[in-house]
Amino acid sequence: MLYYTPYFRTLGETMAKSAYFGGPCITAISVFALVILTACSSGSRDSRLAVDGEGRTVVERYGQLQVIGTNLCDQAGNPVQLRGMSSHALHWYGKYANSEVLRWLRDDWNAQLWRAAMYLSEGGYFTSRTIRNRVTDSVEACLDLGMYVIVDWHVHRDRDPLLHTEEAVEFFTDAAKRWGDKPNVIYEICNEPNGEEVTWAGNVKPYAERVVRAIRAVDPDNIIIVGTPTWSQDVDIAAEDPLAEGGNIMYTLHFYAGSHGKELRAKAEKALDKGLPLFVTEWGTTLNTGGGDIYPAESKQWLQWMQKRNISWANWSVNNKGEASGALQYNADREGKGGWKASDLSPSGTFIRKVLRNEDKSLR
Repeated sequence: MLYYTPYFRTLGETMAKSAYFGGPCITAISVFALVILTACSSGSRDSRLAVDGEGRTVVERYGQLQVIGTNLCDQAGNPVQLRGMSSHALHWYGKYANSEVLRWLRDDWNAQLWRAAMYLSEGGYFTSRTIRNRVTDSVEACLDLGMYVIVDWHVHRDRDPLLHTEEAVEFFTDAAKRWGDKPNVIYEICNEPNGEEVTWAGNVKPYAERVVRAIRAVDPDNIIIVGTPTWSQDVDIAAEDPLAEGGNIMYTLHFYAGSHGKELRAKAEKALDKGLPLFVTEWGTTLNTGGGDIYPAESKQWLQWMQKRNISWANWSVNNKGEASGALQYNADREGKGGWKASDLSPSGTFIRKVLRNEDKSLR
């Protein structure tokens, strides 16, 4: 039997259809498919598949996530690595936060994870609370598709999350009441705290303690991810004084491959050595501006490092604005329908799709 995963589509649709319906290449293709399936899910680990050969989604297989040591683990305690895509700002590119696009990302890109980036300023949540509807669209689609979903309180130009603690408590309490019984949902409570005056001890940690307490009053176990200072790079500082309560807490590390390299990985290694669990909720193949060229070699260094350390990630981002870090070409898929052709994808989108589909031999 030829098991379908997105990986096998690279063999060519004509060839695959011939094999599936009993054509002359059935034996060779079936053997190849089974070899790849075994390689991708060696032993009990199958973190490379959004849907496995038996048709089970990643949420059906992993269930309730938990943190053990520095590892994100499935409900049985096995370490797992989630991989997927982030939206851009939902108030600008929320047209991609729908079941058609997310189904395409799951089935064609092999994405296990979607991050719903809800900006606060720049025309976002603080301008119009209706942007919550795009978060709801994201979560409901992921519940239906069996994907994990990060609900991202996207602190950016707001800089200091402590300034809007009450709003965050209200938002995440509501989110926990609505979806706290669903294993799919992950809370990211402050995307990128930044500014010299915004410190871990003085701003981010006291904010996180309040928000974590509010979530845990409703939802005792879904994963909570806490941002760190300097655009979520100072994980080593957070590791010196992590949150004392809450359980199933992870900490945010962000990087852009063209701007950040071994120095930031060294900071992350220090944090891991101290027992701090990391989750890369945003990373880009480009400079930290989102523009310029893509950096495939540097991106692979990061990908290999995350794979070795079992660190989950979401790539920035699904948009068609024409920036280098965007997955789509300028003005591609203006209606947000998915079903993208190769010509719809940017160089970054082409690269990341290949990574997610397990087609890069250096990353197996």
